[in-house]
Amino acid sequence: MLKKLFTSVVIGSLFLAGAASAADYKVDIEGQHAFVQFKVNHLGFSWMYGTFKDFDGTFSYDAAKPEDSKVNIVIKTNSVDTNHAERDKHLRGPDFLNTRKHPEATFASKSVQVTGEGTMDVSGDLTFNGVTKPVVIKVTKTGEGQDPWGGYRTGFEGSMSIQLKDFNVKMDLGPATQTVEFMLSLEGVRL
Repeated sequence: MLKKLFTSVVIGSLFLAGAASAADYKVDIEGQHAFVQFKVNHLGFSWMYGTFKDFDGTFSYDAAKPEDSKVNIVIKTNSVDTNHAERDKHLRGPDFLNTRKHPEATFASKSVQVTGEGTMDVSGDLTFNGVTKPVVIKVTKTGEGQDPWGGYRTGFEGSMSIQLKDFNVKMDLGPATQTVEFMLSLEGVRL
């Protein structure tokens, strides 16, 4: 009887330990609780803001071992929206995003470095306009827990900057316009 009880406790402990390991999440696109936004300076006079409306992604995360996390995001570049139809048409063309030739941009993480309580640097490869370069996304965990519908969610926000010339963007409107700042908000539902 004691042996059976001990075995049940050991198996239960192993199960709970497994439950605390990394979990896989799907980015909540259906409920639109995720955003990929950007801003770029317009000729040194003002900021132009935009978003990519069509993207998807997954990540794995374990609060006890955040350094083991992984992230994969796919963005449909044709979904760029800056709230101005003519500008969006130009952005989709060969001067900028070249969406016919490169319909997707992707990010695949390679490593995660914890930088503080709830913060980390996520390093990975960004493929944009047919060019793949290493980038670092500064990430902050924004929350984790049960949702009202019986699911479990974890959320993050992140930021990074890229230089357009590094990704073979042809249009050059001067030095103030060469840096694009990305702001990401990802809420994932545990699978």
